[in-house]
Amino acid sequence: MRDLTQWTARPAPQGFSATGRYVMIEPFARAVHEASLWQALGGEAVNELIRYFPNGPYADAPELSDWLERSGRELGWVTCIFRSRRSGDVVGMASLMRPDPANGVVEVGSVAHGPAMARTPMSTEAHFLMARHVFEDLDYRRYEWKCHNLNAPSKVTAKRLGFEFEGVFRQHIVAKGMNRDTAWFSMIDGEWPGLKHAFEAWLDPGNFDGDGRQKARLEALRQQPVR
Repeated sequence: MRDLTQWTARPAPQGFSATGRYVMIEPFARAVHEASLWQALGGEAVNELIRYFPNGPYADAPELSDWLERSGRELGWVTCIFRSRRSGDVVGMASLMRPDPANGVVEVGSVAHGPAMARTPMSTEAHFLMARHVFEDLDYRRYEWKCHNLNAPSKVTAKRLGFEFEGVFRQHIVAKGMNRDTAWFSMIDGEWPGLKHAFEAWLDPGNFDGDGRQKARLEALRQQPVR
């Protein structure tokens, strides 16, 4: 472990913008995103998409926006809106949550990929851009992913993206009138160069055939040495 005697607190996360090959990130603004985000997540079907979230359900777009604004105002969460670079349409969201600037730790959560984004390069690139911002712009040491332990797709996604499983916090919280055991994952700054190399190799257009199918899996690319 490197010497941290000179460590100082890092800045708290703020809204940021980033542009990749497939997706763009911009900070949530209610006047801009309320209706388009609601529709991108499926309208009322959003409640099925976020069924493992501790919050919700939401009856309409204003209720969803109320929660996003309140989490930013009261908790310091930063909601990132994902927009397709090809179409310009809003396609999903995620938030930088539970910031701990003193220790350089932040969590990605409230991850909701709409149908147009799910299982596409936009999804992978959005999380690459967020992780790059955390490690390179904010200079944080630890980036966390947590999810309901019953949320198998979220756990698969975390591992695919390079988050390491750290265990399950049993009876972590009471959510929607039920117990929630929470699975914890993380990536840390010392791992970032290898993770970044794999993300960039996977996102390269040369990694896709004429039908848009990947040639090499992200997990396999992480096994290759960084040059």
